[in-house]
Amino acid sequence: MSAQGGGRPQYEVLVVGAGFSGIGTAVGLLRSGVEDFLILDEQDGAGGSWHTNRYPGISVDISAFSYSFSFAPHASWSRAFPPGAELKAYAEQCVDRYGLRDRMRLNSRVIEASYDEQAHLWQVALADGATLTGRYLVCATGWLTRPKTPKLAGLDDYTGRVVHTARWDERLDLTGKRVAVIGTGASSVQLVPAVAPQVEALDVYQRTPTWVFPKPDVPIPPAVRRLFAAAPWTQRAVRLATDTATEVGFVIAMIQYRRFPFLVRAGEAFARLYLRQQVRGDKELMAALAPTYRLGCKRPSFGKGYWKAFTRDNVRLHTEPVERITATGVATADGAEHPCDVLVLATGYHVLDNLPPFPVHGRGGRDLREFWRSERFQTYEGTSVKGYPNLWFIVGPYSFTGGSWFGMIDYQVTHLTRVIAEARRRGATQAVVRAEKHDASFARALRRQPNTVFAHPSCHGTHSYYFDEHGDAPAVRPSSTYEAAWRARHFDLDDYHYDHAAPAPAPHPAGARHATD
Repeated sequence: MSAQGGGRPQYEVLVVGAGFSGIGTAVGLLRSGVEDFLILDEQDGAGGSWHTNRYPGISVDISAFSYSFSFAPHASWSRAFPPGAELKAYAEQCVDRYGLRDRMRLNSRVIEASYDEQAHLWQVALADGATLTGRYLVCATGWLTRPKTPKLAGLDDYTGRVVHTARWDERLDLTGKRVAVIGTGASSVQLVPAVAPQVEALDVYQRTPTWVFPKPDVPIPPAVRRLFAAAPWTQRAVRLATDTATEVGFVIAMIQYRRFPFLVRAGEAFARLYLRQQVRGDKELMAALAPTYRLGCKRPSFGKGYWKAFTRDNVRLHTEPVERITATGVATADGAEHPCDVLVLATGYHVLDNLPPFPVHGRGGRDLREFWRSERFQTYEGTSVKGYPNLWFIVGPYSFTGGSWFGMIDYQVTHLTRVIAEARRRGATQAVVRAEKHDASFARALRRQPNTVFAHPSCHGTHSYYFDEHGDAPAVRPSSTYEAAWRARHFDLDDYHYDHAAPAPAPHPAGARHATD
């Protein structure tokens, strides 16, 4: 499908993704006066990762007071760290509260997006063969969309049941089964203690240990929930406290490591004390579970009984590399073979290698993925890219500070809605970040990286999705959340160039001939 110069798109804004990033974008558009938009998602419901992830033990790993929209506080959380089903329900409530359901097109997988330079609009191709056009395109797909299946020899020959945590079959009954879990990241930290009591045997295969902190997952009494509903300022006060704790305890410690190394060391000491308490002083088990890299090189987790699960008689930790999968189990590099009935892949997602999640062609037809691979991941203020007009990412290179996910959504949406409003004010049909401003923003991110924990030598070899092949850490913005929010509200709108599409040519009268005929 091709539009002529000055052609009118079907929608002013196309938003790809119906998770919290897409929901937050939609609400931000409505608040800024933009009502002509459509949300696309390949799943059959809203909620993103909270719609697709349903493995045992799944819950939010940051306090729900911070993991929610500031403009839509939810007074009915059952716990400080509620289970995944409550996050899914919260997403659906937000969809209904802001009237987004009729603005969503589910079961619609985007396979390609191309910019029409003449008409100043995006052409978005769907898997069902349809093509939609939008003046502006917002990629709100998040990180956790494409599960990573490890390249294990013999996996296809395994005769038991294989399941990835990101595509869990809720009909799967693990009771009395011999279960193998490959991976010790965030999903494994939640899954292992949840299934350990019900299985006959649980073998967990660890490549890189994970820093784990105790999870203060206390139930919220009904009286407190009633107080939050009656006096919302009380819940806002709790949110301020949890936001501040996250910002100081992790974000500042991580991005200002060179200045405040004692914050990281204090966090590590606290985690080691927790490990000692969980494994009852078992020195051999402690040595196997304790990370040897600096806290922050990889994503840490909040756990509830994860380390303690390895003290159970039916749970074994394997640190030998997995050599191959046999027809009946897992063979490790020490020559041993461990039988299992169910093989669970808790191996996470493709993150940086899934950016963008579908081919995106900008000016001159250049593929964005190729641009990022050849010239390094880079953005202007974590959201837009030179040479790709009318396009913003909610979660892209250098977007997330590592603090509040919803804080990131807020400042990214603030950025893009300011630009759209300015383009409207000028009567422009195209807004593209100026190359020199884009390059200065990228240079600032690179200049700050040596101050972060990511520059510590111990980060090498940790298999962290924070890093790319160049040694950069584009999955984390080297900035505090508060600075990122301030910049989103105050960046110079003239950092973008605004332009107008040429008007579509008038149709020739019936029977008229071109001068060159």
